[in-house]
Amino acid sequence: MTSEPTAEVVDLCRDLLRIDTTNTGDNDTSVGERRAAEYVAEKLAEVGVESALHESAPGRANVVARIPGADPSRGALLVHGHLDVVPADADEWSVHPFSGELRDGYLWGRGAIDMKDFDAMVLAVVRHWQRTGVRPPRDIVLAYTADEEAGSDYGARFLVENHRGLFDGCTEAIGEVGGFSYSVNDSQRLYLIETAEKGIDWLRLHAKGRPGHGSMVHDDNAVTALAEAVARIGRHRFPVVVTDTVRAFLEEVSDLLGVELDPDDPETAIAKLGPIANIIGATIRNTANPTRLSAGYKDNVIPGRPPPPSTAAACPASPSCWNGSCASWSARTSRSSTSSGSRPWRPPSTATWSRPCPRRCAPRIRARVRCRTCSPAAPTPRRSRSSASAASGSPRCGCPPI
Repeated sequence: MTSEPTAEVVDLCRDLLRIDTTNTGDNDTSVGERRAAEYVAEKLAEVGVESALHESAPGRANVVARIPGADPSRGALLVHGHLDVVPADADEWSVHPFSGELRDGYLWGRGAIDMKDFDAMVLAVVRHWQRTGVRPPRDIVLAYTADEEAGSDYGARFLVENHRGLFDGCTEAIGEVGGFSYSVNDSQRLYLIETAEKGIDWLRLHAKGRPGHGSMVHDDNAVTALAEAVARIGRHRFPVVVTDTVRAFLEEVSDLLGVELDPDDPETAIAKLGPIANIIGATIRNTANPTRLSAGYKDNVIPGRPPPPSTAAACPASPSCWNGSCASWSARTSRSSTSSGSRPWRPPSTATWSRPCPRRCAPRIRARVRCRTCSPAAPTPRRSRSSASAASGSPRCGCPPI
């Protein structure tokens, strides 16, 4: 390898891409980050940087190192990236997702953008510092973590809860997402600053019907009810909720673009942001997307209770809006209920978004659906068909009907 960081970074990134660190969200099927963590530790050791591996579960490894700075009285800077990647189906790729192939001037592979490229850049810069005798002005703490793609329980959360001392003195941090930019014109570019993240709730939607034979006329098919509910979720659009920081951003961008900002129609201004419009557009409303679906156990049998699909929902504003919609979806599915995934709902990092669901939502939700936020222990009653129409109206939190 060459000693120049700009040349070495390609080789480092390629090596990391060729290490499969698939994270499925299940330890039994996840590959784990151990090999990649050992690779990072080895590359740091080659230039004299001592690091430590912290394994939260077999194969789920994190690497942390501290590089002393010139002024120890200054707060340390934490630079962190994750080593895991989401699953990749090789049949959907023009190159193998773990080949690290260079083609048409690009480096291809799962994690090339999220975020082994950043991991490699940090590693290349630190190695260059060590070779050339550069000492940073303050301590730099490097953290290469596991499990970011599935909640960070085995990564960042594990380190903070079990090895908090590793981050003593850190006053700022640089990590994922930063760097998205938008060119207003040839001489002006905007660099976006993230002020908060969406909360998340993984849910499962259950439906129950009458089992029967696939050749018969059947008007109580749980698979049909489940499919219809999932379709409603996929089509639903939550109302626009513009937070103070998003409003400030849109006002600034509108001035620069010479576009009049209509507070009741922020999407017009957002649509002019080109490739980042989709990212910004997701900050003005809650989102819910079906991500997994399964049903049945034999081709000619109508199941009474098919396995539930998973839906991933993100909530940038008040959770009351999401909870009300959760109730409406479930109430309109024949004898259905929602249940939470394996991880708890995590509110966004902005205090005004973290308030509990208003009590006015609870009576409606408790009456018809099991919803952890509003009524953790409430049973899901078996409802007759006559109650379906009453349950399908707008929830009392003010969300529109679905």
